[in-house]
Amino acid sequence: MFFRSVAVAALIAWQATPALAQAPSKAIVAAIASPSRPASDVALDASRRPAALIAFAGVKPGDKVMDVWPGAGYWTRIFSNLVGPDGQVYAYVPAEITGFAGSPLAVIKAVAAEPGRGNVMAISDPLADQPPPEFQNVLDVVWTFENYHDLHDSFMKGANVDAFNRAAFKILKPGGVYIVVDHAAPAGSGLKNTEDLHRIDPAFVRAEVEKAGFVFAGESRVLANPADPRTALVFKPAVRGKTDRFAYKFIKPE
Repeated sequence: MFFRSVAVAALIAWQATPALAQAPSKAIVAAIASPSRPASDVALDASRRPAALIAFAGVKPGDKVMDVWPGAGYWTRIFSNLVGPDGQVYAYVPAEITGFAGSPLAVIKAVAAEPGRGNVMAISDPLADQPPPEFQNVLDVVWTFENYHDLHDSFMKGANVDAFNRAAFKILKPGGVYIVVDHAAPAGSGLKNTEDLHRIDPAFVRAEVEKAGFVFAGESRVLANPADPRTALVFKPAVRGKTDRFAYKFIKPE
């Protein structure tokens, strides 16, 4: 997976994930309201509903979180603010995309270098790499937002997504949470529309993640849009930011 380059001094003591909060905590609200967030991030809040999604995930101060395929760092910054100095955020860029236009790894390294981001580590390894023993049963949350479908696309050069999910399972503590948020494709379509529409069948995602040993723990419909027919490219102006998106929560059994 992605941890050959990460040195871990010691195993972290296991703590069970707390019960899902019914409303965003004060810590979540403060993390989102922080003046450290750039205006370009804040402008996306209305369409991404970060307070509700992070409450659904149960991220809290002191947690160790992985932001998979972090893009420009929108979620990385919020998690950094939220977990605080006692927590850690791993911003993971699959090695398969490091050569993309805009240099995704350089972008997230720049985020990690921002003032106050000492708890952020930018990392990159091949998607299917498995974590070393010292990085197993360590993380509280693995998070991927609107990029899970891309893991199956041709530019990933046949990367093994099943192996990635198994690695995510290994690095999470017992009781740890795996969150997948993505654009919904028509029911029964499987992987048909990952490349042309940038959508994926929610049922396919659930089955694929469960194969790695995860237990499905529920869905948030905060980003659902029943009016979206699920047939348009997600970047089209008419649907951008308004697609029908599913948010699935999976748990590593205790």
